[in-house]
Amino acid sequence: MPNARIKRLRELLASSEGDALLVTHPVNRRYLSGFTGSSGVVLVTANDAVLVTDFRYREQAPQQAAGFRIEEHGASMNAKIAELLGEWKVGTLLIEENDVTIASYRKMASDFAPAKLSTSAGMVEKLREIKDEGELAIMQEAADIADRAFRHILGFIKPGMTEKAVALELEVFMRSQGAASSSFDTIVASGERSALPHGTASDRVIGRDEFVKLDYGAYYNGYCSDITRTIVVGKPSDKHREIHGIVLEAQLHALENLRPGMTGVEGDALTRDIITRYGYGEYFGHGTGHGLGMEVHESPRLSKSGGPVLMPGMVVTVEPGIYLPGFGGVRIEDDVVMTESGIRILTQSPKQLITLD
Repeated sequence: MPNARIKRLRELLASSEGDALLVTHPVNRRYLSGFTGSSGVVLVTANDAVLVTDFRYREQAPQQAAGFRIEEHGASMNAKIAELLGEWKVGTLLIEENDVTIASYRKMASDFAPAKLSTSAGMVEKLREIKDEGELAIMQEAADIADRAFRHILGFIKPGMTEKAVALELEVFMRSQGAASSSFDTIVASGERSALPHGTASDRVIGRDEFVKLDYGAYYNGYCSDITRTIVVGKPSDKHREIHGIVLEAQLHALENLRPGMTGVEGDALTRDIITRYGYGEYFGHGTGHGLGMEVHESPRLSKSGGPVLMPGMVVTVEPGIYLPGFGGVRIEDDVVMTESGIRILTQSPKQLITLD
């Protein structure tokens, strides 16, 4: 797997103005090499692929980074990188601009001279947009864990418990199912707090006859799932049923019509136009979806502000919502894979309005 990814990366590198790429972002490093240690960088040229790390990973690095030359640095990682750049006679080194601070850039410019620094324009992130079959199999497992967690939590939530207690139960259950952790800080938002799009779990006590919005995911074998369901504890009012029904209609419409070749704007409009038609457009302030993979938010986006053309192999969320201040909010979210002709849905939890006594 790493060799195929390096081959694709070299194709991008050949069309750039750089002689080598320095990969410092931990997720990109793992994507290319398989190395999961806490410290290290990857250097790629037309002919070389090197993982630079330290003594702690002397045994781990060769086991994980198959096909990579392993270089152990001493007191200074930059000194080892500069040595390699000199060995290869690198004129221009591409760096990951989104992962390098101004201070780091200045030090690199000094330490790596006479090599000049330039930006990589998100080369590795571009590769990560299209998932291979191995990645998709892992992401299906992560989605399955999230689905099992939803079934489990429906039997756990009761009036009188705190949002934090529900979040903890979700996270413990997902770990019991094989997840390394949650994909992000679990959102459990009840009552009027459900109107907060990213209302992470608080000490609020869940009452009766109110929404509980659950947004969570499993981080499994390096990949994320991300699911949202909104339920009612107690008896739903007409307003609860109304806005849940609108969000569900919008989400189902998008799932039925999303296809490769659409832009992010067109994908976003599939949900936004319906919510706007019902008069709630101003209460849907975020995008319809985002890319998903080794990070919970990555390219592409389904947004009214833009996004690349959707292509087979991309994984995105579809998550419209309505958020009414002082009352509550609804979001319904699934993870989907773009196929040659449409989509395949990874998350399968029920999304009709579920009520718990």
